[in-house]
Amino acid sequence: MANIADMTPFQAVTRYFDQACDRLGVRDEIRNLICTPDREMRVEIPVRMDDGSLEVFIGYRIQHNGSRGPYKGGVRYHPEADEEEVRALAALMTWKTALVGIPFGGAKGGVQCDPSALSPTELQALTRRFTRSISHIIGVNQDIPAPDVGTNSQTMAWMMSAYAEEHGYAPGVVTGKPLELGGSAGREQATGRGVSLMIKEVAKDLSIAMDHSKIVIQGFGNVGSWAAHFLDEAGFSVVAVSDVNGGIHSGQGLDLAQLKAHLNETGTVVGFKGAEAITNDELLEMECEFLVPAAMGGAIHRGNASKIRARLVVEGANNPVTPGGEEILNDRGIPCLPDLLVNAGGVTVSYFEWVQNIQRFPWELSRVEKELEEILLKAYREVSALVESEKITYRAAAFSIAVDRVVKALELQGLP
Repeated sequence: MANIADMTPFQAVTRYFDQACDRLGVRDEIRNLICTPDREMRVEIPVRMDDGSLEVFIGYRIQHNGSRGPYKGGVRYHPEADEEEVRALAALMTWKTALVGIPFGGAKGGVQCDPSALSPTELQALTRRFTRSISHIIGVNQDIPAPDVGTNSQTMAWMMSAYAEEHGYAPGVVTGKPLELGGSAGREQATGRGVSLMIKEVAKDLSIAMDHSKIVIQGFGNVGSWAAHFLDEAGFSVVAVSDVNGGIHSGQGLDLAQLKAHLNETGTVVGFKGAEAITNDELLEMECEFLVPAAMGGAIHRGNASKIRARLVVEGANNPVTPGGEEILNDRGIPCLPDLLVNAGGVTVSYFEWVQNIQRFPWELSRVEKELEEILLKAYREVSALVESEKITYRAAAFSIAVDRVVKALELQGLP
């Protein structure tokens, strides 16, 4: 295993997995079986660009473990969506679905590209070609993709259509679709709602008053913006947010309605009147009750963890805190609520969407929200109970519960 300061994303996830196996007494042969992904596919994606040139992109679909059900995981379009990152995210999905108890395994997809530099025509061509390249390993009962960084409901509509061209109408092959094509009410805001639910519950447990507790959010995309909305509704004070262009801060709390209007008009939170400009680094180091890194991975690391002044770090993104960074946070007494618990709202409502597609029976938003809350709070209670009884971190507890469920499912089915 690499030095903790030099770990790749997959090595970091494997480290947490190994630690859980040590606590659970899992045999080495089981460890090796689970740690090794079931299937890894790398595909070439040639796209005829708008200017007539041909550009070749590289895409991946990695299926980590399917012992508990069909593979499940998003597709991300990002320049850094390489094999190593996609492999780590696929493993995280295995543990995330197991932790919240939904009947899926873990997978992830990625295409190395900058979606902001592509036209809608180019994005559709890329998506359709990528889907056709992986269509023989995805399916309603095989592997169900969903949106992730750089993709959205439109991307899923293109994927569903491209899959149907070869395999027939099957809305359950992807989740996160538009409502008009079988999407679920509440899917767009599900991850952000889950983040807010976790913060409200841990605030109760630690006797942190919600009224005027300061929230700082790095990343104001789908997850960060919805989390801010629900936390503001609950009485928390969102004092700082940021995006790739920079951040803003107001000690009195940001007016989120006006901020949303500014964002819709300009495409960024930067320049919002009534707030001071700050950098992303300054945002992470602000004093607050809850710091929510909801952008990309590796935001908190050995180089800045000693400067974090939050009472708790709540992982809205995947892998936002490196193992080295968390080691410093733990030494300083700053708990970290892990991604596989905090941002599981998205995959949970994706599960609801899949069920609705199979049954051809849509749910009302009230049912989605009720069942989402029940599943996430049950998972949180299981994690917090183990934290208290074993005196371990939230991440250690979450991985222990998830790994135990996957190990048992695998053992019940029999080894090769």
